[in-house]
Amino acid sequence: MQNSDVIWDHVETHQKDLVGLSDRVWATPETLYGEFASCAEHTAMLRDKGFAVTEAVAGIPTAVMGEAGEGGPVIAILGEYDALPGLSQEAGIDYPKPVEEGGAGHGCGHNLLGSAALLAACALKDWLAETGTPGRVRYYGCPAEEGGAAKSFMVRDGAFDDVDAAICWHPSGMTRVDEAQSLANTRMDFAFTGRASHAAAAPHLGRSALDAAELMNVGVQYLREHIPQESRIHNAYLDAGGTAPNVVQARAVTRYAIRSTTLSGMRSLNERVQDIARGAALMTGTKVDISIMSAVSNMQGNTPLEEAMQQAMDVLGGVPFDDADRAYAARIQATLSDDDIAAEYRQNGLEPRKGSPLCDYIVPPQSRGPAMMGSTDVADVSWAVPTVQARVATHAIGTPGHSWQITAQGKAGAAHKGMIHAAKIMGATARMLLADKDLLARAKQDHRRRMEIEPYVCPIPEDVTPPLVKRPAA
Repeated sequence: MQNSDVIWDHVETHQKDLVGLSDRVWATPETLYGEFASCAEHTAMLRDKGFAVTEAVAGIPTAVMGEAGEGGPVIAILGEYDALPGLSQEAGIDYPKPVEEGGAGHGCGHNLLGSAALLAACALKDWLAETGTPGRVRYYGCPAEEGGAAKSFMVRDGAFDDVDAAICWHPSGMTRVDEAQSLANTRMDFAFTGRASHAAAAPHLGRSALDAAELMNVGVQYLREHIPQESRIHNAYLDAGGTAPNVVQARAVTRYAIRSTTLSGMRSLNERVQDIARGAALMTGTKVDISIMSAVSNMQGNTPLEEAMQQAMDVLGGVPFDDADRAYAARIQATLSDDDIAAEYRQNGLEPRKGSPLCDYIVPPQSRGPAMMGSTDVADVSWAVPTVQARVATHAIGTPGHSWQITAQGKAGAAHKGMIHAAKIMGATARMLLADKDLLARAKQDHRRRMEIEPYVCPIPEDVTPPLVKRPAA
């Protein structure tokens, strides 16, 4: 591995502290606006490293921002630290064993994501001070990426209005520049209200909210035949009306995730699903209340930034895994199916490699597989400012996202090496932006061109606020 970028020396100066931060966040998994301990850890680290700190960004208690430097462009480095429900898992083993039955766990690697982003920000802060280069680095600690759309609320509140470019990453089985593909996504709740009655003695007096919700599901099932193939519609019951079958259920609540490749496509699908809900209510003599819980846009790419990040990756090379890392990754792969492993290679346009449980190379930019997309609130930042994202190998190839296997690997040597590598990639990309005015100008021009095609309108209505939770009692 080469070490020809001065920013990497600064990363190495701070890496021990930030690896420790990652492990502490892993040990206190918190979900969806409840990341109080994790945010406090990031806030304390920002202060310890000399950043000027702004708490409760956009009025969100678990969002924090740290800034360093003077004048010049503002480069944002985005971090996350939220976990997932139901993915509690002991670290370093190759079989499912929750730390807390039914508890949360870092099944998407956000303990690594936030810590590496802050590590990159620390390195860039030192470089700015050492060289006297005009410019500012901002670390944004962002909660609730998993379904809460915190960054969308932050964008709507103006938290990125004076930012010139944003850089981020995500733990992965492969290392590459992200293809900037994601689905716009609305999470919408449908609360049906009917009339309770005795299900046997007076069924004719009842109006079943559960019937309405189930009819809505049937209608959406027929809709799926008539939507673009990349679109997705899923649902889950939040309230199925109770457990007594001899009562006509007077209330039922179902949450839908409605996804499309474009904001305009998502809005059109939203309207069609809402019409189906109203029809189901009409058929059953019930009422339906429709509310948006959260929403995110589809990702916007930025060619100059992607080329700069690719250059940083190519110089740095792959993550320097060792034999112990490969041995543990092989044990994890033994818990996966052949299809799991082949799917990750296929998605990256690569042929499967036998005996290679970890990706220690850079996937070339021209290597692309079929588009299989999820959703992220990073996308809304990408509409607000030029944005680029890396994928960096931190776990065994083929490991499914949102799985106990991801949680188990979250404190492993491979995870630590991957997060340090990600910090070097992001730090080098940010340094190039601050050192090369033409690069930043081209990135902004690329962003303006994309916005001319479809101007940004925040997918979250103005009257919708983040679903904040109370701080737990001490």
